[in-house]
Amino acid sequence: MLIDTDYIVSMTEANQNFSRVAKMVDKNGSAIIMKNNRPRYLVIDFSEAEHMQMAPDNDVLSISKKLIERNREAYEELAK
Repeated sequence: MLIDTDYIVSMTEANQNFSRVAKMVDKNGSAIIMKNNRPRYLVIDFSEAEHMQMAPDNDVLSISKKLIERNREAYEELAK
């Protein structure tokens, strides 16, 4: 994952000035909060989180096919 340093804030700064983090998310879509000099938290707009939860139909179908192939014997036994 590429991280733009313009969207990074320290944990201390986020605690002291969360409105800055919120404005950053409003402007750029996300912000990264560092803890102990490592990326720890990703703050995103709520509507983006809802969008991320929905898997594309192609992904769901692909995963379903793999599971069916991997467990074909069990499905055939259950179908009896």
